[in-house]
Amino acid sequence: MQTHFSETARAKPQILEADRILRTCVHCGFCNATCPTYQLLGDERDGPRGRIYLMKELLESDEGDEQITQETQLHLDRCLSCRSCETTCPSGVEYHKLLDIGRAEVDRRVGRRPSERAMRLGLRTALVEPGRFKALLALGQTFRPLVPHDLRDKIPARVPHRQHRPDPARHTRQMLILEGCVQPGLAPNTNDAAARVLDRLGIGTRSAREAGCCGAIDFHLNAQQAGRERMRANIDAWWPLIEGVDESGGESGKAGVEAIVQTASGCGAFVKEYGEMLADDPEYAVKAKRVSELAKDLVEILREEDLEALGAAHPSARLAFHCPCTLQHAQKLGGAVESVLTRLGFSLAPVQDAHLCCGSAGTYSITQPTLAKRLRDNKMDALEAQSPDTIVTANIGCQSHLNGAGRTPVRHWIELVDELLATAETDQSAIPPRQAGARN
Repeated sequence: MQTHFSETARAKPQILEADRILRTCVHCGFCNATCPTYQLLGDERDGPRGRIYLMKELLESDEGDEQITQETQLHLDRCLSCRSCETTCPSGVEYHKLLDIGRAEVDRRVGRRPSERAMRLGLRTALVEPGRFKALLALGQTFRPLVPHDLRDKIPARVPHRQHRPDPARHTRQMLILEGCVQPGLAPNTNDAAARVLDRLGIGTRSAREAGCCGAIDFHLNAQQAGRERMRANIDAWWPLIEGVDESGGESGKAGVEAIVQTASGCGAFVKEYGEMLADDPEYAVKAKRVSELAKDLVEILREEDLEALGAAHPSARLAFHCPCTLQHAQKLGGAVESVLTRLGFSLAPVQDAHLCCGSAGTYSITQPTLAKRLRDNKMDALEAQSPDTIVTANIGCQSHLNGAGRTPVRHWIELVDELLATAETDQSAIPPRQAGARN
């Protein structure tokens, strides 16, 4: 794609980056075939190719250009940032980076209505602090019948918390686990289940109390500097454990953690980009690059381990797996969870159009509720087509959004693995010692 930026404009880092990305696009339109919003709306401006033209026009235009309107902003807002177009694109267009630049520029020029600013600030305030979110969630669960209809299906029932996590100190291998911001409130057993499964594999999991939201919520609501500050705060919280420093600040005598594990694929995709997003920060560039190198989705750990040695009983449940966009398109791990579940004996139902987004997309299900519900219902139809007992996924946002339909239960896949292994251990302990010896 030919661009027309002045030398003055190209002196700006964001314009130089946009120019590079735009020039890789050959406007072939393959991306539209896998774009969820284009499939629903059929409007070129609601597909990646059309949005790329809108952003090109925006970035090449002069300040005060009357063609840059709230309509441009609307079409960019409707993008899910699912990155399915990037998986499809034969030219390797880094669309999500261009979208971040375009959204920031259109917001700067057009601004937002007071109601939109209030909602976005409210989301950033409510969601990013785990303690605050838990309190608000409990309040919402108590008064759910009085909550506005658009938000009611986003308030799940209270989940009993097992509150058991093995002591990590008994293992030589150590990993950090990102606790997250909304997941401790919405699905408190997920990280505990991950810790128990990793414990069975001889891996201890630790968390840094000072670490919080990964920064994705702020960043994708166009508070990009606030998002970067959260990245820096997490790096500061993790760095002593990465270097092998104990809580008192002295050398622990142990090697640093070998990985930073995320059970929410959305967080994992974002943390893996810390190094790139802080590359120009002289104080944090090296540390951010190291953090991104250590960041692993949970499935990346499990697929390398000897799962068969765990002696799991053959499960009877039939599952359908929803692969989040952040797992398959951002992290390029499509098929990885399915492979692990198959190795453990689970039966997986095929899912049509598995590449399409469910409509969760961070805060999209709140900012674009009509489109999000249509995408959710389509996704649930595809997931339920083979009548599975349970639907599993790998991202708390998708899990919560899909459960809002009130149909087949949706859980994190690691919880079913944990329950399967716990059942196998119970069955084995029930065997009389003599019989158990005869089996060995």
